[in-house]
Amino acid sequence: MGILERLATSKFRAKFKLGTNELEYIKSKGIDMIQTHARDFIRDRVAPAEPNNDGKQTPMRGHPVFIAQHATATCCRGCVEKWHKIPQHRELTQSEQEYLVSIIMEWIKRQIIMQPF
Repeated sequence: MGILERLATSKFRAKFKLGTNELEYIKSKGIDMIQTHARDFIRDRVAPAEPNNDGKQTPMRGHPVFIAQHATATCCRGCVEKWHKIPQHRELTQSEQEYLVSIIMEWIKRQIIMQPF
């Protein structure tokens, strides 16, 4: 079972879905820009060894990537450690950041397929 399938078994993680506003935002910006946003959010908010406000740095709404981060447990270092086995209290490597972005983007793409524009 892959990580997205395991996350889907979590009652908390499974409740996150992209709504009409988020899908329209993706349509207007394009998937490449959404991926750029995901890279930026992971780099700036999750990758540092001791992120500011860790555990509370990712809003629950307001951007499709924020919703995806909660759905994929890439929202804070505690969730990243628990679900993705990447230890806290050290900076994420470039490879680890790319992995987290790939999980976010796969979840978003599955949401688009399930809820086409």
